[in-house]
Amino acid sequence: TDEIMQQEIRPLVAVDIIEQLHRQFAILSGGRGKDGAPIITFPEFAGFSDIPDEDFLNVVTYLTSIPSLEAASIGFIIIIDRRRDKWSTVKASLTRIAGAFPGNLQLVFVLRPSRFIQRTIADIGIKLYRDDFKMKVPIIMLNSVSDLHGYIDKSQLTRELGGTLEYGHSQWIHHRTAIENFAMTVKTTAQMLQTFGTDLAETELPNDVQCTEELLSAHTDQHSKLKDELKLAVKQGATLLTCIREPVTRSANSKLSPDELENVATVERLLAQLDETEKAFDQFWTKHHLKLEQCLQLRHFEHDFREVKLALDNLMEAQAGFADIGDSVTRVEHLLREQKQLEEKGQEPLEKAQSLALHGEQLIQNNHYAVDSIRPKCVELRRICDDFTNETKKKYDILGKSLELHKQLDKASQWCEAGIYLLASQAVDKCQSQEGAETALVEIEKFLVTAKEHQLSNPKEFYNQFDMILTPEIKANAQRILQKLEDVQEMFDKRQVSLKKLAAKQTRPVQPVAPHPESSPKRASPKITRPAGVVYPSSSDNTLACDPNSASNSRWISHIAARVYSQNLDVTCVTSIHIINELIETERVYVEELQSIIEGYASEMDNPSLVHLIPSALQNKKEILFGNLPEIYEFHNRHVETGEIENCIENPELLARCFLKRKEDLQIYEKYCQNKPRSEALWRQCGDSIFFQECQRKLDHKLSLDAYLLKPVQRITKYQLLLKEMLKCSKNSEGTAELEEALATMLDIIKSVNDSMHQIAITGYEGDVSELGKLLMQGSFNVWTDHKKGHNKVKDLARFKPMQRHLFLYTKILLFCKKREENTDGHEKTASYSFKNSLKMSTVGITENVKGDSKKFEIWYNGREEVYIIQASSVELKNTWISEIRKVLTGQLEACR
Repeated sequence: TDEIMQQEIRPLVAVDIIEQLHRQFAILSGGRGKDGAPIITFPEFAGFSDIPDEDFLNVVTYLTSIPSLEAASIGFIIIIDRRRDKWSTVKASLTRIAGAFPGNLQLVFVLRPSRFIQRTIADIGIKLYRDDFKMKVPIIMLNSVSDLHGYIDKSQLTRELGGTLEYGHSQWIHHRTAIENFAMTVKTTAQMLQTFGTDLAETELPNDVQCTEELLSAHTDQHSKLKDELKLAVKQGATLLTCIREPVTRSANSKLSPDELENVATVERLLAQLDETEKAFDQFWTKHHLKLEQCLQLRHFEHDFREVKLALDNLMEAQAGFADIGDSVTRVEHLLREQKQLEEKGQEPLEKAQSLALHGEQLIQNNHYAVDSIRPKCVELRRICDDFTNETKKKYDILGKSLELHKQLDKASQWCEAGIYLLASQAVDKCQSQEGAETALVEIEKFLVTAKEHQLSNPKEFYNQFDMILTPEIKANAQRILQKLEDVQEMFDKRQVSLKKLAAKQTRPVQPVAPHPESSPKRASPKITRPAGVVYPSSSDNTLACDPNSASNSRWISHIAARVYSQNLDVTCVTSIHIINELIETERVYVEELQSIIEGYASEMDNPSLVHLIPSALQNKKEILFGNLPEIYEFHNRHVETGEIENCIENPELLARCFLKRKEDLQIYEKYCQNKPRSEALWRQCGDSIFFQECQRKLDHKLSLDAYLLKPVQRITKYQLLLKEMLKCSKNSEGTAELEEALATMLDIIKSVNDSMHQIAITGYEGDVSELGKLLMQGSFNVWTDHKKGHNKVKDLARFKPMQRHLFLYTKILLFCKKREENTDGHEKTASYSFKNSLKMSTVGITENVKGDSKKFEIWYNGREEVYIIQASSVELKNTWISEIRKVLTGQLEACR
């Protein structure tokens, strides 16, 4: 870090003054004085006086900046070689050095001119002008390099100065350039790592699997590229270090100069910094990569949880639908089979849920960061699995009890029927003899022995045994059968008494008569399945009568069939008539409700006797509360009175024409719905007033006014539902096309109403919304922005954090708004749309497909200077918007043509 900071404060580097350095009018050979002072040599240079001051200052400043601060603090030794020059050159050199040398000087050695005259002049000149040089250090005039050796060791001087120090100026420049380039590489690499680390730290974790996978892949690619940069930088430093050490490697007797040793230390220090930076970066990346992988695991877990939870909810919903416990053996056995099928169907989602819960617990054990999100989901999955298992066991227990109950009831019923058959089959003429009576008694006694098998003789015990499944219907059926058992038993008792009398004594012959049971049940038995040929005693007389239910059912079926066939009606026509009848009846009720609201509430607001009950906040606001409700009432009342819909009963295909004819009139609902938020706000403020309570009491309404004010909204929806039903039963028949057009019209009206409800909630738009043309589409999307000029941060982060925007597409403009939801006094949330941006449709273009996501498309502005990437919730929604935008752009193009 110190080396990088030192590079930052240096004003010059070798590459900045490479041409001046190559001129070699001053060198830093690497030699040092006895006390370690760096030596700067000014070799003989013919054009020294012609060197520009800026070039001279740059070179000297650069040379003095190379030695370490410790060495530079000792002071520099200057050697000026002017053996072949004149005294004027020596004087000029000393003057320039004294005036421009930026470092701390220790000594100045001057190798004076070698020619006798110039040497003499130099000796005189140095004495005369020494003070003019303004140097605070000694200036030592030397006659030869031998004199110089007395002050500086030969090993610290170059061969030009009679020394042994190896120095190549071109190689020195190459080393300095390489070292500085490497330092800049280290600095740049550290900055890239720092920037990347900052971006990673500021990145928000995505909320879905795809975005997380893309983010993980992108970050991994960036990490790999940065690691490659690090490897290249380390390789560059190692190569440079080898080059600097090359003389020592080549010859064991060679030694590096102090400056070269400093170069080695500098490169080693930079390599150490790279190593530390890489280690710190690897530690950070390990943590970040782990978090991204855990985020991906979490998103996969959440995605799987949603799928499994949906499957389990459907399973629980299906199980909750098995509320029936059956009303017969056949029905219960069918329910048991369905329960078994449901149980088998539920095995797969249950196994997935258990597996997912186990996976979630493993994530928790592995110290996942989202423990608070995972653990509740695991608990929820296990709870639902346990609930389904327990509920299934409970269902089986109940159905098992129900099966046992109905089997017993069936056995009892069959026993009663068999008993009645037995009594009816005993011929009276045969029973008149003692032998015949005794035979009949034996038959009855044998039959009565089987009664104990049914265990229904004790009602209290019966109810206690099956109390958990006794619904009112089953209980009534059981009571009927129990009563039937008592009746049959009574019949057997009376028959036994009669037969015993006949068997005990025969006084005279008896004439044969019709079978006449001694007693009959107190109530008629409902319809049951009887053995062939079995008849029941009538409750009204002593004749034998058949069960009346079958005949009654037959008469009813015959009656219905006669009506259908006599009018030549098919099932489709009957269904259509039913729908039209429903429309007629509900329309009348609707008109009556509207009339009661207007007369019982709206008109009462003008009643002087009730004015004192009206809150001040409601004064003069009838139009706000009721909107154009009177206009809606007049419209519907007019058409109910004309009986236009009644005419459709004979010709159902005319219904569609009624709606198409009133297409423009139905637009009144849009006005009503636009006012609805204001009406609801006023109702929340005044709905509890005594005035409304008094009106409601007079009207004897069970619901308050706000429920009736929703009727128009519900009615417009009812129309499209009825048209859908008509269309279902009128496929490929006359009038189908008109029904489809009528349904499309109603859906367009509902869409227009819905869109207008959103449009009036736009805030912050300074223009007039009514001037933007027709509102074609509106909806919420994820939006990313990309700008060609500037906004780099937005571009970098666009793929990580989309904006949530609600778009309004008009024929002239596209509005971008931000949806806001606010609670209003504890009531439902109220949505508003804060205006953010707009694009004129005359200046935009679209790109229908964006690589990587089939739900995205682009809207670009001004030649792609601004690009808005828009993600729909589904491919179908995206295609719908693209189609509508394409229509707008095509219409503009045709208009221009």
